[in-house]
Amino acid sequence: MATKIRLARHGAKKRPYYRIVVADNDSPRDGRFIEILGTYNPLTEPARIKLETERVRYWIKSGAQPTATVRNILKNEGVLAAAAETPAE
Repeated sequence: MATKIRLARHGAKKRPYYRIVVADNDSPRDGRFIEILGTYNPLTEPARIKLETERVRYWIKSGAQPTATVRNILKNEGVLAAAAETPAE
């Protein structure tokens, strides 16, 4: 099963917030997911990001591919660089 780390949109019209989730490639954007890894609220200044970094690292090591937006979020939070430096088990 190929998995992605991506954003699932929630919130009201014109007031979005996102969950960072691990989902199967074939699942709809806001549909079925495997695990919630964090949240992202772009409306606050600065944007509020909460992540479970250990679980993010686990899923990246397991082969989950982050989407472009999630990859940028993970780089800004320093999680992606730390996951790349950690040796594979």
